[in-house]
Amino acid sequence: MPDILLSTLNARYLHAAFGLRYLMANLGALSERAAILEFDINQRPIDIAETILARNPRVLGLGVYIWNAVASEQLVAILKRARPELMIVLGGPEVSHEADAQPICAMADYTIQGEGDLAFAELCARLLRGERPPERIISAPLPDLARVVMPYDLYDDGDIAHRVVYVEASRGCPFSCEFCLSSLDVPVRNFPLDAFLAAMQRLLDRGLLKFKFVDRTFNLNLATGRAILQFFLDRYRPGLFLHFEMIPDRLPESLRETIVKFPAGSLQFEVGIQTFNESVAARIGRKQDNARAEENLRFLRTSTGVHIHADLIAGLPGEDLASFAAGFDRLVALGPHEIQLGLLKRLRGTPIVRHDKAFSMVYAPHPPYEILSTSTIDFATMRRLSRMARYWDMIANSGRFLRTTPLIWADASPFASFLALSDWLHEKLGRAHSIALPTLATAVYEDLTTIAHRAREQVIEAMSADLSDIRGGLPDFLATNGPRRDRQNKTADKPPARQLRHLGVEL
Repeated sequence: MPDILLSTLNARYLHAAFGLRYLMANLGALSERAAILEFDINQRPIDIAETILARNPRVLGLGVYIWNAVASEQLVAILKRARPELMIVLGGPEVSHEADAQPICAMADYTIQGEGDLAFAELCARLLRGERPPERIISAPLPDLARVVMPYDLYDDGDIAHRVVYVEASRGCPFSCEFCLSSLDVPVRNFPLDAFLAAMQRLLDRGLLKFKFVDRTFNLNLATGRAILQFFLDRYRPGLFLHFEMIPDRLPESLRETIVKFPAGSLQFEVGIQTFNESVAARIGRKQDNARAEENLRFLRTSTGVHIHADLIAGLPGEDLASFAAGFDRLVALGPHEIQLGLLKRLRGTPIVRHDKAFSMVYAPHPPYEILSTSTIDFATMRRLSRMARYWDMIANSGRFLRTTPLIWADASPFASFLALSDWLHEKLGRAHSIALPTLATAVYEDLTTIAHRAREQVIEAMSADLSDIRGGLPDFLATNGPRRDRQNKTADKPPARQLRHLGVEL
């Protein structure tokens, strides 16, 4: 039975808890008295509590995030009622700010705010010696990353074979975007590069092929970014897949010449455009050269095999529907493979709240704290945008409708056309979740042929090609249009299927 139990509720089983592994790696001698126990948000708090208490820990370290905050609060309440003597230590972004206002922090024994890699070990040592520090809210100083033990050897074989493995070469962000917690995390700090690459080599040697970098700005330090890319390029093997977040307007030739050498589908760049409205960007402290960002996206789209995932935020202070629509159309014209439409969230601790009064910013009171309305976008319109984001993800981002999606807008505004489709789908289906692919395809077909008046033959041709490998049989309107192509099983030596579909690579 461990004295220290490290736990959290992941959004999905697929996501391995990066933070827990950092805490374990830095416990030093206490690691022999500790264990990691992961859950996910689909499990009931009462069942999670039963499993935790069966392990009889003295200290529970619990990671609290925006996706598990509600369930974590319920879990802590149950644990404290069932076993009051259990010492509960909270950490994570959701409790690193405004802790005094959170019931979960009041129920727990201690809350570590900030990067707890080293602070958690120090607290556990005191607690297991019988000491009870008087300060219940502990503000952890930024650790020297040269002292932080990297956690990559704690990914087990099951993680490597079946889960998303997170890695990071740096922490922090040099920018001050008011909606983002990373704007509070300055300066940018780097792990020792040689030690980091040695850890990556060990993961490669164990068979890991899919790496998700969580660095906010992998292309900030050009020498480091290029060294990491070259490291993986030199060791390329089929199925290698690397995800990076990149600064949109920073892609000099020194990086381009390395990027172009990667095979199609092996790199994915998450490009945070967020807004093209320069006055809105200035208002929230976001500095971005839009012309250069556009040029970089064109280069990536036309000259590389990079899978491009771009982000756009609705509900920023002062941005109205017309401005957001113009930005959306501008981004669509640049051809990213995916566009993530996100509604603004009021993350705890972020300075975006300073605009609340001036722009009548109203947020949902519970996680994920999405914007409900502003002075320029009312509640009903915000709900339409939320549904549009969901339908866009199912249709355009999924890669299932590559040939069909452009027919939605033809020569008209992509935003206006897709919003109209979204409104119609919601009226037709009554929901934006749990929609089977044949049901969705049939509804899109009906809209395109009867509402948008696209040529039936053109729609049939596009959707037949898009859905030739659909599981469970073709929708009725396609059932007699050409032979069905057998769907092949995903294998470990291929990048994710969604990205391959966008890039036109045969599955």
